Amino acid sequence: MNSALETLRRDFGGDIVEPGAAEYASASRSVLASGSPAYVLRPKSVGDVQAGVRFAAGAGLVLSVRGGGHGFAGFGTNDDGVVIDLGRLADVEIVDKERHLVRIGGGATWGRVAAALAPHGLAISSGDTKSVGVGGLTLSGGIGWKVRKHGLALDNMVAAEVVTADGEVVRAGAEENAELFWAIRGGGGNFGIVTAFEFAAHPTTDVFFGRIAFPAPEAAAVLRGWADHLRAAPEELTSIANLANPLSGGPQAPVEIHVAFDGDDPELAAQAIDPIRRLGTVIEDDVALRPYADTLVDGATLPPGIHLVTRSAFAGRESVPEVLRILAETGAAEQAPFISVRSVGGAVSRVPHDTTAYAHRQAELMFVTTVVGPEPVIQAAGPVLEAIWTRLEPHVDGAYANFLASATEEDVAAIYPARTYERLAAVKRQYDPGNLFARNHNIRPR
Repeated sequence: MNSALETLRRDFGGDIVEPGAAEYASASRSVLASGSPAYVLRPKSVGDVQAGVRFAAGAGLVLSVRGGGHGFAGFGTNDDGVVIDLGRLADVEIVDKERHLVRIGGGATWGRVAAALAPHGLAISSGDTKSVGVGGLTLSGGIGWKVRKHGLALDNMVAAEVVTADGEVVRAGAEENAELFWAIRGGGGNFGIVTAFEFAAHPTTDVFFGRIAFPAPEAAAVLRGWADHLRAAPEELTSIANLANPLSGGPQAPVEIHVAFDGDDPELAAQAIDPIRRLGTVIEDDVALRPYADTLVDGATLPPGIHLVTRSAFAGRESVPEVLRILAETGAAEQAPFISVRSVGGAVSRVPHDTTAYAHRQAELMFVTTVVGPEPVIQAAGPVLEAIWTRLEPHVDGAYANFLASATEEDVAAIYPARTYERLAAVKRQYDPGNLFARNHNIRPR
């Protein structure tokens, strides 16, 4: 341990934050979790990341990798281990203007990316929160406001620079380390630390974006009509339905249909969005033309003592009616969790199922239940949530890793079907046989 630490202090050019340092309290926690790591490393270069990886491996310490730090399961910190915080590796550079090729540091956030690309009239299909990291979102999927038109964030990745468990740097793309490239598009942080991404951006205009709200008693009819419309709507339209928002009244909260039309033609936007307005009694409608970068919202940091529990699943076309019926009934009940339903399909479904490790290409909807509060609230909600998911279980499939607060074997099995898992395990054996990168929805190198 002493020898490994001496080597780290010699080779590491960034900051090494240890307990007792003035910045330790903030450095030791991620956005949604607290921890007490022995060392928080803030690399300034790829060489620093290599040194950090070799230190953690040589010292036998648990390793966490932090991009934006928004992981619901708290993977971005730990107790008594090492955290490599990529926040300083956050450059955004257009490296090929003709192909709209963009190189993005592994510690960048999507807000930074959107702001950097906006002056060039470019965008990348990403999530919906400014402070979410490019790495965490992309490696497990990336469902955001352009998903039906331009696919998942990982569908727009063309290459990556990866520091592997032995501290080496490799390039992964269609022509180099192709199996690793397949694995990091959906397999999370299991295979190394991505210090830089290369994405193919696309030209963008302003977009029609906003919220259309309906009274809570109309939830069942609105949801049913909304899903039917999305099935035939132009792929420029992506939408999210929210129920039982605890900040707006819980079970009495309006049904919120958030829409993003990827284009600035008001006539085409109206043709896509007006059918949603006709689904019920509109009590609020703030849809307007906005810069794409303004559709991303600021993320919140949980106060001390407040916990968040999320669980997600996918619904295919045949099960959508029953899933939405159950969710509408759930949202109207006392102790209802916050429910969010996201449209997918479109460009996501056109990618062959084995092109990437993301395995849920044919789903029409991805939905999430969320409970937030102090530990007694979380405990009290446990039986309620279990009952809800018992009702849903026969009608849903899989899980979306980016919206899971747990990392059980059951979770991993839901994220990765058996054939996908076995292929990922083979890649894991090649690039991380000792399972150094285990703070994730873990693929074991068996």
